[in-house]
Amino acid sequence: MTTASGRRPGLRWVVVLVLGLVLGLVALLALAGATELFDQDSAAPAGDVGSADPSVTGPTVSPSPTGSPTPSPSPSPSSTPSPTPSPAPVPVETPQPRERVFAGNRTLVAYYGTASSGALGVLGEERPDAIIGRLTRAARAFERPGRPVQVVFELIVTIADAVPGPDGDFNHDIARADVERYVRAAHRHDALLLLDVQPGRASFVDVAKRWTWALRDPRVGLALDPEWRMTRTEVPGRVIGRVDAAEVNEVSLWLANLTRRERLPQKLFVLHQFRTSMIERIGRVAVRQRLATVQHVDGFGTGEQKIATMRAVLRADKFHSGFKLFYDEDVGLMSPARVLAIRPRVRFISYQ
Repeated sequence: MTTASGRRPGLRWVVVLVLGLVLGLVALLALAGATELFDQDSAAPAGDVGSADPSVTGPTVSPSPTGSPTPSPSPSPSSTPSPTPSPAPVPVETPQPRERVFAGNRTLVAYYGTASSGALGVLGEERPDAIIGRLTRAARAFERPGRPVQVVFELIVTIADAVPGPDGDFNHDIARADVERYVRAAHRHDALLLLDVQPGRASFVDVAKRWTWALRDPRVGLALDPEWRMTRTEVPGRVIGRVDAAEVNEVSLWLANLTRRERLPQKLFVLHQFRTSMIERIGRVAVRQRLATVQHVDGFGTGEQKIATMRAVLRADKFHSGFKLFYDEDVGLMSPARVLAIRPRVRFISYQ
């Protein structure tokens, strides 16, 4: 049946119904697409979680969800976040000189002293660019097949004093300009620079932090000399100082964290000692992978006396071995061959 206009009465409603279904389908597709985009934006990108430093026991910048460190023997940066579904490869650090201090079976040979004065050691007898020739010749005497040598400037940057000084801490720092000269010389001559600190009544970590600017350099390490670590009532030069393992660990943790944050190669970390009492609870001193820790046995005398001191003090199961030679105070300067014959093997020799 048709009307006078010739149209079927239900056709209009059929058209309306079809249009409604089409519009509804379009809306559902749009909503699904928006939901997918939201899910992609809110998901954590692959590689967004950093790995903890296995050599540092303190807090890390970006801990993993499980709270456990990624087992890795050497420093590596956190993975770079990737917006793609597939994980991006972990970026490789730009290679730094001397990634591991003793890599290649190296022996380190140092001149010890402070800037512009030979009173505290041979290093200060000449400018760094002049003394490097003497140091290089001394180091070559320790070179053996398969055992190359690495020269080191060991520079006393904080010197203990017999008077309190303006801060009352019985120490003073040498001029920054002097340290900068040695930093530049280390780069020119492919040397390492070791900053030696004598804290007086200050703590080692407080003094070390004053040299943060220099320790950011990849060639610069740190040495602690407990002989000059005084209590609140002691005066440098009147007694032999001492430090507890807890304070050493505080310094090494700070230095390892600095090395990690700055993405630096392994740093040289030296502990001077010639009496067992100078480092209390030495068995609790932490050894950190980002630091090459050397127990450096000082003390002057005959060769037999020096070796006896070394055997009494050295903890070769924990640390690399260091040994000091005194040009003036030793009774019969030990030859390089005799030093190299010491067992366990000496890895760091310094001349004062």
